[in-house]
Amino acid sequence: MDRTVAFIRGLLLALIAIIIAGVIAWRWLRATRDGPAVLIGKWILSGLVLAVLFLGIVPAVVTGAALLVPMIAFCGLILAIIWTPNITATLAKPFGDLFDGGNLEIEPEPLYSIAIARRKQGKFLEAIGELRKQLAQFPNDVIGQMMLAEVQAEDMNDLQGAQMTIDHFCAQEGHAPRNIAYALNALADWQIKYAQDVEGARQTLERIGQRLPDSEEALLAAQRLSHMGDANYLLSHRNRPTIVLKPGVENIGLIKNYEPLKPVEEDKAKLAQDHVTHLEKYPADMEAREKLAILYAEHYQRIDLAADQIEQIIAQPGQPMKQVVHYLNLLADMHVRQAGDFDAAKRALERIIELYPKYAPAENARQRIAHLRFEMKVQEKQEGIKLGTYEQNIGLKKFKAPGVPE
Repeated sequence: MDRTVAFIRGLLLALIAIIIAGVIAWRWLRATRDGPAVLIGKWILSGLVLAVLFLGIVPAVVTGAALLVPMIAFCGLILAIIWTPNITATLAKPFGDLFDGGNLEIEPEPLYSIAIARRKQGKFLEAIGELRKQLAQFPNDVIGQMMLAEVQAEDMNDLQGAQMTIDHFCAQEGHAPRNIAYALNALADWQIKYAQDVEGARQTLERIGQRLPDSEEALLAAQRLSHMGDANYLLSHRNRPTIVLKPGVENIGLIKNYEPLKPVEEDKAKLAQDHVTHLEKYPADMEAREKLAILYAEHYQRIDLAADQIEQIIAQPGQPMKQVVHYLNLLADMHVRQAGDFDAAKRALERIIELYPKYAPAENARQRIAHLRFEMKVQEKQEGIKLGTYEQNIGLKKFKAPGVPE
């Protein structure tokens, strides 16, 4: 029984040793610079040398032959000749890998240099052919497909072909949302610039919101839609009406007061109504809503209405952290400057900490809360300072020396 167990254990150890040796030999064959045939030849030759050495050492040790040392030296010399290049290459490999990358496999990448050169030479059809060659090997490459659409739209005046390329790109799976939005924005630009198709451009931008709902890309597309203007404005860039400038004040150096130089104040009520009308049509326009909120706070002193506009901006889907932090800080500013409400300003800043506790804006909000009372005191002092009245035309009065009659 003990012999059977010992036999099985020895067999398992032998199998493990054979498997390990096989794995090492296989990896060695793949990584060698000698070539598989040369390396196998070295293994066979080394095995023969070791066999001769073993077969010669055993009788020499028994008989005490004087040729033992020369035999060992000769076999060691042969092994050194065989394996010295491999040993030195192994020792030098870590240093060589710093420059050539070692055994790392280089990922294949598309090469567009020929296509770019043909495009610069004005050979647009050849450039398209080179691009299609690369895209046949890398069909999902973003740069190649966008470059192909760009050549079609800008150089070949083939907007329909460019649109097909963009549609094919958007239909592929695995593309990042920002790349999809970039492609559709580029197509909208070409539709306006080369085909004057404003409605088509609007539909293209609307596709971003349909394809990427509740995303930052959809929010930015909605912003662009709200600022595009109507078709007549965009298409009349060559025949836009002349802007009449208001004539300047004549003899500005001789006027007695500065009333003519004061800027004409805007009609705040009309401005607010314009913002409201615009937001009824484009409710996602953050810029117009922010201006309306500032108008409510500074002119009408209605912090509640201003806060409502800010909350609507923050609640928009896809709002990035940077914008949320900006609007919460703006809300805190309004509570400090217009209302002098410490608690409300603190609550606005605490929302930043609750939303982004592990990010830098949370630490900035904590620091601002720590100095919030000081900030309010500074604001109160600035409001309490009143400028005095000074004599006008002081720089035009003649200097009168003491004791000298006028």
